[in-house]
Amino acid sequence: MSEGSTAESDYTSGEIRTIALAVISGIFFGGVATGVAFPTLPLLDEKLVISAVMLSVILSANRIARLVMNTPAGSIIDRVGARTPMIFGLFTQALAPFGYIAGLNAPPTVIGSLPLFGEVSLPGLIFVLSRLFWGIGSAFVFIGAFATITHVTTAANRGRWVGYMRGGQSLGFPTGLIVGGVLTDIASMRIAFFAAGVLALLAGTIATLVLPDVHSGAETQSASLRELPSLLAGRPVVLLIGFGNFTVQFLWGGVILSTLARYANVYDLEIALLSAAGVSGVVMALGVLTSGATTLGTSWISDRMSDRTLLTIPAFLSMGAGFLLIGYVPTIEALLAAIALIGGGMGVAAPALMAILGDVTPGDELGRMGGVYNVMGDIGLSLGPLVAIPAVDGWFGYQWTYVLCAALVASCLLVVSLPLLRDPEVTTAAVKAD
Repeated sequence: MSEGSTAESDYTSGEIRTIALAVISGIFFGGVATGVAFPTLPLLDEKLVISAVMLSVILSANRIARLVMNTPAGSIIDRVGARTPMIFGLFTQALAPFGYIAGLNAPPTVIGSLPLFGEVSLPGLIFVLSRLFWGIGSAFVFIGAFATITHVTTAANRGRWVGYMRGGQSLGFPTGLIVGGVLTDIASMRIAFFAAGVLALLAGTIATLVLPDVHSGAETQSASLRELPSLLAGRPVVLLIGFGNFTVQFLWGGVILSTLARYANVYDLEIALLSAAGVSGVVMALGVLTSGATTLGTSWISDRMSDRTLLTIPAFLSMGAGFLLIGYVPTIEALLAAIALIGGGMGVAAPALMAILGDVTPGDELGRMGGVYNVMGDIGLSLGPLVAIPAVDGWFGYQWTYVLCAALVASCLLVVSLPLLRDPEVTTAAVKAD
């Protein structure tokens, strides 16, 4: 049982609030910094003298780095505590936007050519390295945030603060998209990147001033991505929770993000003067806002339930209904309703699963198990776009692809919700909170 799942806490309510708000600010400003840079990155292939494939590498480099670093970062956090690794992660993230500025100012020198990737320029290489730094830093930030929140809270208040943390993560990125787009239009890309770097430095500074050493760490063996199966074998409950996270990220960050604009274009969906691209932006914004709002609005409910797993049932049903609605009713009204259902379900399921993970994980394993949880989500994020486009364009078509997405969500009721409801460890953690 987790140290954090006991009824008593070493921290007062005020201390928990201060620590949690520092963690949330780091997550939020990190998300804003990511969003600020994102609108400009896809426009840089000609400026950086790189191919479209190389541009794709730049866009995905942070995710690849985080996927590889999740389990080692978790082991480090278990060994030395969460404070130092999380601060390191926040300041490492801050290097990336300033690296973007260096890349823009670097001479457009071609330093070589690779099969499939085409020409590799000096600016392109700098951008890849910057994105890798961002991915490494984000692994420490996300896992450190989870470990910190779990350590300072108890099962009686963990759901609320985990929910606030997830809400900050959800709302940071779209806020950054708006800020980045506006700054690029009214100023320049360099100003947008500079703002992203300043926000990331601000997050690191706040964490340095406020975050305590919430635990002394424990002697653990280092872990790598290839040791993921053995870690999961020793913690079957984490595998169930991880599958839920994989499904949510695969469907939202993979299928929906990759296919929404194409779906709007195929079915000629419009909102006022907006065509496919504009429609997809508005709809995704609605989904993100719905997700963030339901996370913030319902996370405290899990602290008042006999078993947090009960929240996952309506959440998965809501997501499944949303995918069925998209598949069978291709109208703009149905699409807006469906995205609200999917975003709302995700906003309830994700923090509930993370809180359950904190309830059942021993304190000296929070880093590693948090790393496993993140790995499963990142696999979903990485696999989703690879599968989604071929599925809708050739394999199944739009309707059957979304029906299969609904079936995958429904499988979570059998694979995640039902086993967790029957797991005495999960039930015991919930009962101790009462």
